[in-house]
Amino acid sequence: MTGPDRPEPQGPERAGPERILLIGMMGAGKSTVGHRLAARLGWPYLDSDDEIKRRTGQTVPEIWHSQGESAFRVEEAAVLADAVSSSQPVVVAVAGGAVLDPANRDRIRGGGLVVWLRARTETLVARVGAGAGRPLLDGDPAGALAALYDVRRPVYADLAEVAVDVDDRTPEQIVDAILEVRAAKAASGA
Repeated sequence: MTGPDRPEPQGPERAGPERILLIGMMGAGKSTVGHRLAARLGWPYLDSDDEIKRRTGQTVPEIWHSQGESAFRVEEAAVLADAVSSSQPVVVAVAGGAVLDPANRDRIRGGGLVVWLRARTETLVARVGAGAGRPLLDGDPAGALAALYDVRRPVYADLAEVAVDVDDRTPEQIVDAILEVRAAKAASGA
């Protein structure tokens, strides 16, 4: 989670339904952990990429290749805006690159408990393999992931109220860690 060289990130207080937003790089486990976390809480689960496909009828790579990155980013922002304005509790797996848009960062900050699923680059590379279905990784998945992470890491750190290291942990252990943080925040009134 956090450590002496990684201070506890801070976030604003919120009113309204409780939400948990999972941020992090592709391969960090947002979808896997998000499904399990939602099931444990008895909440709905929303995956940004799945919701984009539901709304548009196209997969992320299809949108990317037929309409371009900018069209995908518009859809990504709309999905995030709807998720953080939901009138019910929800677990949201935020698309990895959504944090690059300043308006999305504002939505994330005000949207709920923000949990960064933090992983070493080596872990991400092992999990995404050849990068199938991930347009940003075409050609050189390891190099592309490392370059993307260099840009995104400080943004994730700035947005997160808590970071949970996922390397060498099972999805259930990660869910347990998130629930412990949530319980501690509730007990402290934060």
